[in-house]
Amino acid sequence: MKVINVILTLLVCFTALPVRAATLPGIPEFIDEMVARHQFNRDELQSAFDRAQHLPPVIETISRPATLKPWLEYRAAFVNPERIRFGLKFWQKHLQTLQRAEQEFGVPQDIIVALIGVETVYGQDPGTFRTLDALTTLAFDYPRRADFFRSELENYLLLARDQEFDLLAIRGSYAGALGIPQFMPSSYRNYAVDFNGNHKIDLLREPEDAIGSVANYLKSYGWANSAPVTVRAQIVERIWVGEITAPRTLAAWSAVGIVPRENLHQGQPARLVDFTVAEGKELWLVFKDFDVITRYNNSDFYAMTVFQLAEELKAARR
Repeated sequence: MKVINVILTLLVCFTALPVRAATLPGIPEFIDEMVARHQFNRDELQSAFDRAQHLPPVIETISRPATLKPWLEYRAAFVNPERIRFGLKFWQKHLQTLQRAEQEFGVPQDIIVALIGVETVYGQDPGTFRTLDALTTLAFDYPRRADFFRSELENYLLLARDQEFDLLAIRGSYAGALGIPQFMPSSYRNYAVDFNGNHKIDLLREPEDAIGSVANYLKSYGWANSAPVTVRAQIVERIWVGEITAPRTLAAWSAVGIVPRENLHQGQPARLVDFTVAEGKELWLVFKDFDVITRYNNSDFYAMTVFQLAEELKAARR
């Protein structure tokens, strides 16, 4: 029995040991590309990938996203007293920066605060996965989105060089998102801004840069601020038929029995979404800015959570 226990212990220890990512197929060719395309030092890249780890938990986590949970369970994880409390403190502490971001980019303060709250609880939970490990694992062992993550790995290498990051020191989400606002490396390079005027962009430690960068990101993807983000809807007649996910004008929705619970211009286009609650289905008409939020995370659950946390924060400040 003792021999069996020893063998089992050794097997557990062996399987728990980190696996070198350098064994994954495709990495040598990727290094060749980075050297040829961006003039990276081959020896430095080889050394970094030799120390990178292949992380199966990353594959497991990305394969079962939180958005697979029921709506009310998902919502409760983000719209809750803790995030409202921390959000109010963050809003008060960075009020002037938020006001400036709203004025410059046209994105409401409550949306910026809510999004940062959903992402990292205002910087308290930026992630524990080493970014090089996560992106390498996904780029070379997640075929469904390998091209996307290979591009993000390329952007991470460029970002680390530009920002003088230690490739092996930076940690973030299981998907490779970084810092207070959880920007993917490509978004960091394309949309992050120096919003505190200290001549560097630091989304890992500087909330001011995070605030400005979130606002710039949303504006760049078309934030309009010209209509509600979303409004509750109701069925007045059960005559609506056909495809319900494509945008229609409010007049067209009304013609098939779906009307907003607010008086809005009938020419505005909107999508219809529904969420399962205790009483059944809750209907919402969502507008352009709602879809802009989904550019941050392609999920109606996510965008609605940001919106509802923003509404809770606004109500708590009154």
